[in-house]
Amino acid sequence: MELPLKIGLTGGIATGKSTVSKLFAQLGTPIIDADVIAHALVEPGSPTLKQIIQIFGAKIIHHNGRLNRAKLRELIFASNRQRKRLEAILHPKIRRRMNEELEKLRATNRDSTICLLSIPLLLETQQMDMVDRVLVVDCSPLMQRQRLMKRFSDKTMTTLAVIEQILKVQAHRNARLAIADDIINNYGSLFDLQKQVLTLYRKYRAMVMGFRHC
Repeated sequence: MELPLKIGLTGGIATGKSTVSKLFAQLGTPIIDADVIAHALVEPGSPTLKQIIQIFGAKIIHHNGRLNRAKLRELIFASNRQRKRLEAILHPKIRRRMNEELEKLRATNRDSTICLLSIPLLLETQQMDMVDRVLVVDCSPLMQRQRLMKRFSDKTMTTLAVIEQILKVQAHRNARLAIADDIINNYGSLFDLQKQVLTLYRKYRAMVMGFRHC
């Protein structure tokens, strides 16, 4: 096992991955987040954003030059072809940037024993080779829909349709659970979530300490 131990954090949309990441970060765990990298890649004027505009047109850009994520979301989840075109642009760049950040972590923080790689589409993009263990955050589909409706400010039928399209293209819950080495059940309170994260954090640290003494 190469240090740091790479934990691949994944789960369906609105299952609570960001909250789990923050809780691990509070315990001192370095986080490399695919979503954070994706946002950075499409900053106004970036080469990646220009590529996306060439495919989808200026209609996906706000007046301030920033990406209109709601508009782009509608377009890509209404068409598998368009979604795959966007993924072909973003996914290789995100993977490359994550590897760069991991190498930087190894070079600058040699005391780091574990690292969390937050990759929402870990299963869909078949990137399990990037991690040593898979940690799935799980909740019921009903809870996902309820959380998504709170997240999206525009409670219209269009939003409801997009939510269903998003859930449809993501990996099935059972398939995601099947690849999990560890599971966090995000059904209850924040306190319950904190307990689960702390238990896993201690487990991962113990695994690394055991490896070092082999």
